[in-house]
Amino acid sequence: MKGVRNTTAGAFLFLSFLMLIACNGNKKEKIAKLVQEWQGKEIVFPPNPVFTTLSSDTIDFHVPESKYKVVVYVDSFGCISCKLQLEKWKGFIAYTDSLTNGQVPFLFFFHPKNEKELKYIFRRDKFDYPVCIDLDDQLNRLNQLPAEMNFQTFLLDKNNKVLVIGNPVHNLAIKDLYINQLTETSLPDAKSKMTTVETNVPEIDLGTFKNSETREATFILKNTGNYPLVIIDASTTCGCASVSFDKNPAKTNETLQLHVAMTPKEAGSFNETITVKCNTGNFVKLQIKGKAL
Repeated sequence: MKGVRNTTAGAFLFLSFLMLIACNGNKKEKIAKLVQEWQGKEIVFPPNPVFTTLSSDTIDFHVPESKYKVVVYVDSFGCISCKLQLEKWKGFIAYTDSLTNGQVPFLFFFHPKNEKELKYIFRRDKFDYPVCIDLDDQLNRLNQLPAEMNFQTFLLDKNNKVLVIGNPVHNLAIKDLYINQLTETSLPDAKSKMTTVETNVPEIDLGTFKNSETREATFILKNTGNYPLVIIDASTTCGCASVSFDKNPAKTNETLQLHVAMTPKEAGSFNETITVKCNTGNFVKLQIKGKAL
C-alpha cells in the first residue's frame, strides 16, 4: 500500500487542489496549468544562503535534509506587511510542530525593497525564526518562481521537489493540503455531518477612509441545513484585515456572525477576500472593498 501511495501522491494532491479552489473557469484553468507545471519540480537553493534571526545578525543555519520542508518566498512588490501575515505564520508553524514533533523546517527567503522596513516588521511581530534576506534575489533567479504571491510558497519532499504549491496562511484549502500531506492522512470524509449555509451579503463596501484608520464589517451566516453549523477557521488575502467569529454552533435557521476589521497600511483601493471554512461542502467566500486615503 505504501508504494501505491507514493506513486499516486502527486496526482492525488493535484486533483484535491482542483476540487478545493473556487474561482471562475478561466482563472481555474490558469491555476491548474501552473500547479501542474510545478508539481514535482525541484527547487534549487542558492549555494551559500545567509540566515539571520531577530536576536542575531547571522546564525549557523543550512538548508536541512528532511522528509518535508516548507519554502516561503516574498518579493519586493506591494505592501510587505500585508503579504507576510507573520502572526498567522507563527500560528501555522506552531500547529505544524505540534503535529510533526518539530520535524518540518520552514525556510523564509525575502527579497525586500526596503530592508529596514522588513526588519521593523520582524521586531513588531516578534518573528524570531531563521530568515534569509536575499538581496540579490538568488532563489527567484535560480527557479523563475511564479509572480503571483499566492503561489510563492512550496511544500517540498526530501529531494526538494514540489508536493504542494500555494500559501497556507492565505488559503484554507491549501492549508488543508499541507496538513494532509504532512500527517499523511486523506482529505476529510465528505459523508461527515455537513450542513448548508447562506450569507446575508457576499460583499461589503467599507467606503473611503483615512489610511491607518480601522473600518469594520459584519457578515451573517445562516444555517440552512439539518446539522449544526460551525465556523472552523477563516483567512484573509491581506494582513491589514483581521477576522473574528462566533465559536458556538448554530442550529438550523440560527445564525453566526463573522467580523472583519480592516486597517489599511497604504493609500489606495483595496478589494480583499475572506475565506471561511465551515462544516459545509464548500468554502464560503466573502469580500470587503473600499479606498484608503
